[in-house]
This record gives sequence, structure tokens and C-alpha cells, in this order.
Amino acid sequence: MSRRSSVPPQLKGFTFVRELGSGGFSDVYLYDQALPKRRVAVKVLLTQGLTAASQAAFVAEANLMAQLSHPYIVKIYHADVSDDGRPYLIMEYLAGRTLSEQYKLQPLSVVDALRTGIRLSGAIATAHAAGVLHRDIKPANVLTNDYGWPALTDFGIASALEDDLPALTTTRIPSSDSGATTGSQSVGMSVPWSPPEMFDDDPKPDIRSDVFSLAATVYTVLAGRTPFEVAGRPNQALDLISRIERGAITPMERTDVPASLLAVLRKGMATDRDARFATAVDFARALQRVELELSYSPTPIEVPNLHVPEPVRPADGAPEDATRARGVTTVAAQAPLVALPPRAPLSPPQSTPIQPTPNSYVAPEATVMRGAPAEGTVHRESGAVSAAVGGTAAPKGKIGLFVGIGAAAVVLVVGGILLASNIGPTPQTPQAEQSEAPSDGNSSPVTEAVPTPVLVSAGFTQDGATAQFVWSNPGGAADDTFVWQRTDGANEGTRTPTSDTLVDIPGIAAGTTVCIDIYVRRGGQLSPEPLAACAP
Repeated sequence: MSRRSSVPPQLKGFTFVRELGSGGFSDVYLYDQALPKRRVAVKVLLTQGLTAASQAAFVAEANLMAQLSHPYIVKIYHADVSDDGRPYLIMEYLAGRTLSEQYKLQPLSVVDALRTGIRLSGAIATAHAAGVLHRDIKPANVLTNDYGWPALTDFGIASALEDDLPALTTTRIPSSDSGATTGSQSVGMSVPWSPPEMFDDDPKPDIRSDVFSLAATVYTVLAGRTPFEVAGRPNQALDLISRIERGAITPMERTDVPASLLAVLRKGMATDRDARFATAVDFARALQRVELELSYSPTPIEVPNLHVPEPVRPADGAPEDATRARGVTTVAAQAPLVALPPRAPLSPPQSTPIQPTPNSYVAPEATVMRGAPAEGTVHRESGAVSAAVGGTAAPKGKIGLFVGIGAAAVVLVVGGILLASNIGPTPQTPQAEQSEAPSDGNSSPVTEAVPTPVLVSAGFTQDGATAQFVWSNPGGAADDTFVWQRTDGANEGTRTPTSDTLVDIPGIAAGTTVCIDIYVRRGGQLSPEPLAACAP
């Protein structure tokens, strides 16, 4: 049964407008602030039943929220104690509905759910970088502004990463937000979005626990219900806890949600925390890959750099406040072209005299004229041709002139034949010489082979009707995606793209063996050899 709200406090410089809501140990009101003029939300701690522990938690929330500056975290402006002794927080006012109110009216579209999940991932990653676990991420704790942008709030049970948590006693499941009928109250957590490790006697949540709750929140706003809630069946706290510990996620009935997004959410809500995304940023990147798969522009991940390196002091004696222009690094799109030496002419220019040698003719640039007969060698000179056949010199005088002319004619015919033999097809270069030849810059670049994925596991989920395959992509590129197809006869040949390294195939009859081939797709090319896997 809901309690009555307390009387709003009188705050100097603020005018009460109306009540916004109430929680287990506080009420939230809307006030008009006089200076600067704006509307603010004021969270007032209850005095009835106020204990030192609840007051310390309220102060801790104010200090934690003051440390976190992020566009998707509700801002805190001020904290104080009213004249009647009630502590209060003055916070940013967001006029939009909570995600809990939104999904109950109408589930979010796929694109809105992806954007919301990525934006909240940045907010949660910022909290984690500051050493803060939220521990109560759920749709009711996500407000929206007039533009529909989310803002995470209610750090009332948040804790530092290194702090030990008290043993779990009871849980909080508001019936208005979970669909469950139980209403036991405490300040522990909200069961429908809590990871299984929170149900231990001595819970030890970590960053991956917040990732679980975030994935469960995205699932909720898509499905219109919590991930482990089953329509028409009991959804008490113990029922939900049992399903969460078994990983029994209720199948989503929407047909417009891609399988890759469902795989990302299942991984985020894995029972074994080691199987989840290691960080909120990893979860956001997986959602970005789904956006790219659906041809949406990727939503930016807003995570400020909390560790700014010390500036490098100038070593050249220049003043420290001088404006400096940094050098621009140019990344070449391809390797520079290599300038090749000019090709050697087939024969030396007639104006260049070539001196005879006793053995063979060698053209410039060390190009050997092949095919000369063994009996002699032809030498061309400027204005005359001489021949040495069998080592005998050409005769002198008129008779020698006629003999020389006749010999020259023979040599010219033989030389023409030899020259033609060198103009013809060039003998094939040995393989070793070809590999060392420089590129002329026009040949196509060598394409790196697309790797084959490596199987991690293949089997069936606990329901026994869903085949699950998990693989890895060692040495993969950032833009790698995957393609898989059945090879056991069912839908054989139908290739399905995915950006995740996990695929679930539901509706498998008992005793059926499911086999698939998995390819890596990079730059429009598939890996030459697929990963073949079968379950069981």
C-alpha cells in the first residue's frame, strides 16, 4: 500500500510547483528557482524512520552524483538541510517520461532502443571510470528530456567499486514497474533487472553486473516486459530469481528485432559473468555494430577522458603560453610509386662508337644480346662493319675490299637474323628474378587473405531446443562481420549476416544434429575456408 507524501519544505529562493513522485525513503518535488530562473527537481529525505544509515546513503548519493559529469546523467546542483531538518538535493529537472512509463505505453523502436542503450552505456562507463557502481539500473531510473534523450538517475544504492557490500536480505520489486505482484520493500535492488550474482548470500557485484542490468533494461523497452517475465505464469520474486539463475530469457515476440541484437542482449545477460561483455563500452560497441548492420549512423559513445596527461613543457626556451602548431601526420592511402630506370635500347645509337671486344657484344645497362654463333662475333662500328671468323682478320687491298664487302653482307644477314631473334619473345624469367623485380606502380596490390574463424563452443542451451554456436576471430579487423549458413539440410544455402560471434538457432527437435558454416567477411570478401561446426 502506497504511503502519503510528505509536506514539501519551504526553501529560500524556490517556489513549490507540484509533486513529481515518491520512493522508499524520499519524495521528489518540482520547484521554480528564482535565480538563475529555471525549474528544478528537489529530492527530500523522509524524517519518519530516518536512521543514520539512510542519512549516510543520502549524503553518499549527493557526493557520487556531484563527481559524475555526463550529458546522460542527471546533474545535481546543490545539497543542503531544510529549516525543518530534512536533507534535500536540488537536481536537474527532465520533463519527459521515464523509460518505464514509455515502454508501458508503447515499446521503443529498434533504432531508439539502440541509441538509448549506447547513450546509457557511455553514462555507466563514466561512472565506472570514476569508481562507482550504480547497482540499480532499470527503466524507472532513466529519465528523458524534451528531445527524448535519456539521463540516468537514482544513485541511492550506488557503491564504490572497492567497497564490500552487506549481505542480501530482502529485495525491492515495485509492482508498478516490474509486472510482479510482490511488493516487499528494502533498499537492496530490483529483481527483474538484477544479475544472478546479486542473489548470493554475500553478493560481489562488479562492472559486468551493471552491464547485465543495462542489457536487461534495453530488452525491456523493446519487448514491453522484463526479460524473465512470462505472461500467464507466476512472476513472483522467487519465480524471477529462478529464471535469472537458469538464464531462461523469455523469447521476444517482435519480428522486427534483428537476431544480431538479440544475440548482443543475450550475451549481456549471460548467467556466467565471464561470458558477458567485459565493460559498458564493449556493450555499446556491439550495439553500434548492429546499427551499422541496419544501415543506421552509429550513435557516439560519450565517455570523457578522466585522465588528462601532463602537458609537455617546451625545451627550446619558448614562453610556456606561446601558441604552438602541432605537426600534421599524413597517412598515405597506398605505397608510393617506385621510379624505374629507363629501358635499355635494343641497339646502341649509331652516333655512339662501340669498341670491339674479343668475345661478345654487351649492350648498355648490362642487357646481353643472346643467340650469337660460337664461330665468331659481330661488331658494329661507325661507318664500317668488321668480322672475325675463326680468328682471321679481314683481308686488305682491293681484293680484300671485295672479300670484306662480301663478308660484311653475310654478317649483315646473320646479324639481322640475330637482331630479330632478340626482338622476338623474351625467354621467361626465372621465378626468383620475378619476385625481386620492382613494381611498376600499376599492378594490383596484394590482398591479405581473410582469416577463418575459430570455434569456441557448439552445443544446446538449457531448454534443449536451441542450438548455440560461439566462435572467435583471432587477428580480426575492427570492421569484420560474419556470415553463417546451415549445412545439415534445413535452410541449407541460406546465408545470414551477423556482427556478433554467437548465433542461436531455435526450434530444434530432440536428437537433431545442427551443422553450420561460418565465414569472416572483410571488405566485401569472405574467408576462403569456412569454419564448419556441428552441435552436438
